[in-house]
Amino acid sequence: MLNLAYFVSHPIQYQAPLLRLIAADPQINLQVFFYSDFSIKAYQDKGFGRLIEWDVPLLEGYKYFFLDRNTNIYNELKVGKFDAVWVHGWSRIASIRAILAAEQLNIPILLRGESNNLNQTSNPVKYLLKRIFLQWLYAKVSGFLCIGSLNRQFYQSFAIEERRLFQMPYAVDNDYFATKAQLASSKRAQLKQSLGLAEDRAVILFAAKIIEVKRPLDLLEAYCLLSKDGLQEPDPYLLFVGDGHLRPVLEEKAKWESIKFLGFHNQSQMPAIYDLCDIFVLPSGFEPWGLAINEAMNASKAVIVSDQVGCACDLIVQKENGYIYPAGDISGLTQALNWGLANYQKAGQISKQKIQTWSYQQDIHGLKQSLEYLVNK
Repeated sequence: MLNLAYFVSHPIQYQAPLLRLIAADPQINLQVFFYSDFSIKAYQDKGFGRLIEWDVPLLEGYKYFFLDRNTNIYNELKVGKFDAVWVHGWSRIASIRAILAAEQLNIPILLRGESNNLNQTSNPVKYLLKRIFLQWLYAKVSGFLCIGSLNRQFYQSFAIEERRLFQMPYAVDNDYFATKAQLASSKRAQLKQSLGLAEDRAVILFAAKIIEVKRPLDLLEAYCLLSKDGLQEPDPYLLFVGDGHLRPVLEEKAKWESIKFLGFHNQSQMPAIYDLCDIFVLPSGFEPWGLAINEAMNASKAVIVSDQVGCACDLIVQKENGYIYPAGDISGLTQALNWGLANYQKAGQISKQKIQTWSYQQDIHGLKQSLEYLVNK
């Protein structure tokens, strides 16, 4: 059995099920080190602009420890006799401390992050300093856990050898979302009725923080172009799920009753929301990955994303299970919506099939491959 230390910022709703699966594996003894406990209690989320308290278990099924300013990471690693250290991200001081401590103890390091080349700074000085820092950091890392194609390409741009790259895809609990969405389907008509939605009209869904980077106004503008004359409301509904400081702006611009704002919904409520829709849209100006796409695909939905959403090239096959359009291109988004409205049933079936190969099982396989490499190198 290999002793694995995992360092990550805080308990994350998407990661908790994966950590439970890793901890249950007889070949891995997992110890998780969190930098903060803020997510396990109610907290003020700046993006949503409201108090958030997750309604799914975040700490069950694995060993964990919360670091504080006085924690000596070097001693924790030395006493724990770890065979490998896995660090998520590098933007926090604690992550760098963990990497440096592991290096001092000659413990091999695995790194997993969300970076890609979609959102590079235009400032040449900042770009150069970031490159210098990451080259210094990456020289200390034995293996890189790639969340997708763009993330792998990012590491390749630093001349990281293929033997040090391992596929550990950004995934969600497929079984949970698929099962919950299927169960919700029996109550779909009841939910539609409670929201004032006619049974025979398609539903377009936006579910995210209602803030600039998610570009919800683009979707509203493109939806309005679906109107035949600009006066009569389009046939499909448009639902905005989430909160954020742009919500009042959207509500003011929403001129038809077919546009509805449902507010924030917690994690356990989302499968029913995904089941309710026919097309899920993520029009972000920049999105490192976009796990909501994974969730919607588990509910057998057509998905539309901008080309600045990191998961696009891995999860979406153009005009098969979804549509990729240039970020900020309202005409392109309108075209995508029209395609989705004509093809959402078949596209949803393809989404469900495709997401099965992007799962926690592949994550564990990739993690084990990387650990085997570290042991045998």
